[in-house]
Amino acid sequence: MNGEINYENNPLHGVSLKKLLTEIVDHYGFEILFAYLNINCFNTNPSIESSEKFLRKTDWAREKVEAFYLYQFMNLPRASVEQFELPPRDRVIPQGQTPGKPAELSLEDAERLREKRAKKTAMRGPDAGRRANSDKSVSNYSRASIYRASDPMKKYKK
Repeated sequence: MNGEINYENNPLHGVSLKKLLTEIVDHYGFEILFAYLNINCFNTNPSIESSEKFLRKTDWAREKVEAFYLYQFMNLPRASVEQFELPPRDRVIPQGQTPGKPAELSLEDAERLREKRAKKTAMRGPDAGRRANSDKSVSNYSRASIYRASDPMKKYKK
């Protein structure tokens, strides 16, 4: 490998966030974007400018919108396991794959997808997604009292 990056197979190369947002908002609208992505900037007082500002500051949301653009709007085949590990801006599509027509999305489909995700989450259990070492049994108030009780300087304070 010669070390050069081939941007020819990167569908997001040269596409600004504003252009990307304009294309998907013109095609789907803010209501569909909020229904599928569940990002509040598409629901509360939505505009291209405010959404762009939020997405520039918030990496997880920008990556979610870019993935939506690639796999719903451009209708590209799903990324391989190796490519999926990369952020959407760094992904490269295989030679010969071309974008298709934008997927037809509806609010009813979004609701079905949301229900499916909720069932999947419920099946995982209440502790799914929590860190293994997080101690939720001790409240912040009781932690504070523990720290005050073990104050090594207590005997010097009046």
